[in-house]
Amino acid sequence: MANSPAIDAASATAMVNAYVDQLDASAGSLKVFSGSLPANCAAADPSGTLVTITLPTPAFGAGSSGVAAKSGTWSGTAAAAGTALCFRIYTSTPTCIGQGTCGNTSGYDLNFDSTTIASGATVTISTFTTTQPLA
Repeated sequence: MANSPAIDAASATAMVNAYVDQLDASAGSLKVFSGSLPANCAAADPSGTLVTITLPTPAFGAGSSGVAAKSGTWSGTAAAAGTALCFRIYTSTPTCIGQGTCGNTSGYDLNFDSTTIASGATVTISTFTTTQPLA
């Protein structure tokens, strides 16, 4: 297959829906860490778990044009203080199925108003989308 394949919107939507269906079937979770982003989901979790958020079911709405947006409230209480550097998304088993960077400016996979998280603070993810690129 080509390195940068071009797929149609219907295929991209089917792919993104298959991905989020892993979380929609039973409550998965999102964890925010102060450690560095691992090379991939198969690598061990980073150090410094700041907050674990149990995702609602469904966690995402239906995809459209390869994009699915979070649904419901994604909120949890921070178990530790630190600076959010990365996150991971897990199925209910838990198996890591996605990860990314955290920041407070554009260019990060998950943006916060402030990446400084205080122990005991409520952390709420206001917006989050996952995308299957199409061309």
